[in-house]
Amino acid sequence: MLTPEQKARQIIDEQLQAAGWHIFDSGKQNFSAGMGVAIREFQTSTGPADYALFVDRKLVGIIEAKPEGTSRTAVAEQTVRYLTSTTKFLQRAADQLPFGYEANGDEVRFCDWRDPLPRSRNVFSFHRPETLRTWLADGDFTLRHRLQSLPVLTTAGLRDCQVEAIRNLEESFKHATGPGP
Repeated sequence: MLTPEQKARQIIDEQLQAAGWHIFDSGKQNFSAGMGVAIREFQTSTGPADYALFVDRKLVGIIEAKPEGTSRTAVAEQTVRYLTSTTKFLQRAADQLPFGYEANGDEVRFCDWRDPLPRSRNVFSFHRPETLRTWLADGDFTLRHRLQSLPVLTTAGLRDCQVEAIRNLEESFKHATGPGP
């Protein structure tokens, strides 16, 4: 009989594999298995993270796993602690890892800590290693950064109501990058 947390981890393992991750227990990892490697019970300076995510052999993120029914918002602080924990003998994408997840097998929350005002949000699945690699190649210029500096609207050929609608939409995009759940 599996405990609720073991059941959640079993589902999380399946979700990670479906997203293209190769999963290993700590100490038994094989970074040659593929671009994306997830290591269970990965040791950090503040304790073991449930999963550590590696892309191209660099540590890029952490997944904090909890049993179904546990609020992911409540464990966000624990995720941040692991993202900023030190690790030995490996390359990191940054001092503070950019990608944090909280998952319970039923829901997945994600936060990109490179955003201007980072906040976690529900996602349908874990991101593929290729996606995280692309985002890392973009540097700190995340979608939310780009929404803060949209190009000037060319109004030629537009009616006043269209210009107003587009400007209002652009303004709402800028405010959507602020604090939130």
